This record gives sequence, C-alpha cells and structure tokens, in this order.
Amino acid sequence: MIKSNIRLYSFIAGGIVLIMMLLPVFTLSSLTNLPALADSILSGPNSDIYLYTGPLAANDAYAFGNCTYWVALLRAQAGKPIPNTWGNAITWATRAQADNYQVNQTPTSTAIMVDVNAPGGLGHVAFVENVNLQNGDWTISEMNRVGFDEVDTRVMPASSASSYYFIHDKVN
Repeated sequence: MIKSNIRLYSFIAGGIVLIMMLLPVFTLSSLTNLPALADSILSGPNSDIYLYTGPLAANDAYAFGNCTYWVALLRAQAGKPIPNTWGNAITWATRAQADNYQVNQTPTSTAIMVDVNAPGGLGHVAFVENVNLQNGDWTISEMNRVGFDEVDTRVMPASSASSYYFIHDKVN
C-alpha cells in the first residue's frame, strides 16, 4: 500500500511539474499579435518587433542582445564599423568624439543616435535608418528597448533631435 501511494504521489508531482513547465509556452503562444501589443506599451509608432536570430557579428565585442551590439552590427553592415571600446551606451558620444568621430545633434542616415537619459542609467543607442527630408523626422532601428534581444523600429520627431547626440563618420 505504501509503495502504491508513493507511485501515485510521484505521478501527480510529475504531472504538476510538467504543467508548470508548459504553461508559459501555452501562454506565450496565445499572444499572436506581438507588434500590436508592443505598440500599446511603447511610445511612438513601431513598425515591427522581433527577436534577432541572424548570424553573430564578427569582431563585435559588445554584449549580444543589447543596444550596443545591434548598433555595432548595423554599422559594420553599412561599411562603417566602430571601435569595440566605447563601453555602455551612455559613454558612446564622448568616446566617439575622443576617437575623432563627428558628434552633434543632427540625425543623418547611418548615424548612431545616443540617448544618455534612457532609463536604467546606462544610456541607449540606436541606428538611424533614414531621415525624412520633408519634415526632418528620422527612423531608428534598435535592440533591447522593448526587451532583451528584441529589435524594433520607431519614427522619431524632428522636434526631439536636440535631446539626443548623433555619432557620424570619423573625421580625418
């Protein structure tokens, strides 16, 4: 009788553990419209949010899944690699300037947008995809603003440019 009860309890406990392991999977699978969900959470229009599953960047020493990794990857893909020595996003503008990169408050395509006032105290960087010539708004691609390893795009209003620093190409 005792062995039978032990087997029954083991079976029940195993079932409970299995349910607890699978519950988050079923819950996440029910979220079918993640971009719409993110739009309701984030400020500014987001065109897409996704996990980056592409190849790892060669020579990118920044931590995978973070904004610095993403920007270094996109700059390298644009043929404009940056040093691996700029640290956290909050130090990028000053270190870029020390490395003789042009830094100002004017967005241009392929520039790096630096937000030194981002939550968390480490700053935030994003890649400027393009600038709308008609109104001055710019589109950025960024990682780890929504969540770890999550990439999103936002359109930033021209009126907010003075709140950010932009790192451009190296000055000769």
